[in-house]
Amino acid sequence: MSGHSLQSFEFPAWPQYGDGERAALNRALDQGQWWRMGGSEVDSFEEEFAEYHGSPYALAVTNGTHALELALQVLGVGPGCEVIVPAFTFISSSQAAQRLGAVAVPVDVDSQTYCIDPSAAAAAITPRTRAIMPVHMAGQIADMDALEKLSADSGVPILQDAAHAHGAQWQGKRVGELGSVAAFSFQNGKLMTAGEGGAVTFPTAELYEAAFLRHSCGRPRTDRKYFHGTSGSNFRMNEFSASVLRVQLGRLAGQIDTREERWPLLASLLAEIPGVEPQGQDERNDRNPHYMAMFRVPGLGEERRNALVDALIERGLPAFVGFRAVYRSDGFWETCAPEESVDDIARRCPNSEALTRDSVWLHHRTLLGTEQQMHDIAAAVAACMAGA
Repeated sequence: MSGHSLQSFEFPAWPQYGDGERAALNRALDQGQWWRMGGSEVDSFEEEFAEYHGSPYALAVTNGTHALELALQVLGVGPGCEVIVPAFTFISSSQAAQRLGAVAVPVDVDSQTYCIDPSAAAAAITPRTRAIMPVHMAGQIADMDALEKLSADSGVPILQDAAHAHGAQWQGKRVGELGSVAAFSFQNGKLMTAGEGGAVTFPTAELYEAAFLRHSCGRPRTDRKYFHGTSGSNFRMNEFSASVLRVQLGRLAGQIDTREERWPLLASLLAEIPGVEPQGQDERNDRNPHYMAMFRVPGLGEERRNALVDALIERGLPAFVGFRAVYRSDGFWETCAPEESVDDIARRCPNSEALTRDSVWLHHRTLLGTEQQMHDIAAAVAACMAGA
């Protein structure tokens, strides 16, 4: 995959920031109170984030993994429980459940959207199942129609892992309007960022209040006498992160608009390359923020896929190998793993197995580039594929 002329790409930098973030940081600094109990930035950010996503409540937390862990806890997940997760996802999805003492049960994903397969989730439900966690992979919302029916029929609540789905919509509904809890991440590479951070949106006041207690060491907002009403931890976001995120939220819609314009072009160009299959999109997902520009090369194999990514990086593309199926990482087996072998899980997760070996993703800043750069990206992929 070498020997081709190298090309210099100058995509927009990430994170994007400017005077707005600088002014926000100074505003938070000048408050003289830098934690959420004394300042106003976190409260304001929560209100703005909830409104943008159509949710009545949002709670800002320290990071996206803690967002999942906190959300699972308020849904009643703990030791002896099971949580259904997609096998193809970043491992935080499973580890959040395992950290609470629950067994993470990986199930297969759809071969086109890379999101959880509702029929596989249905087959995995047992009397111990306490949550189903769809991951909106790369901004593509999972099949929420089927999942909501499954939840209603089984009584098992949904927790949306929306770490990739800020600003996404499903049939005109925003993530917070889909009737279930959703967890977001603001890690440095995410669609909006303060370096780290997370948020959880809630459909009811009861869930929000339970989460607020647990994210602040079990202590009510107005308590001055250390009456800790529940167990909990310190997942509070600080004022500086919230101030930056308020500005980042203001940038989000315009960035999504650009990515929505660029991805159809790039996807069509990638699809013309022999052997390359871009991630599919369910038409019901009528606004996709495109956290990653994903594609796969079926049959390529993990070793050659890794070499392809290396070749793309040499050409100046911010390219990455796809996630490894969670059960193929040692960390998955350290605690609270299902009573199955790797091979047992792999046999019922053929699509996740394939994606582990043959998927590639490009950083979403590539989709903030020009139309010509979409042609240039496809040409680079085609050249590297020619040497595969």
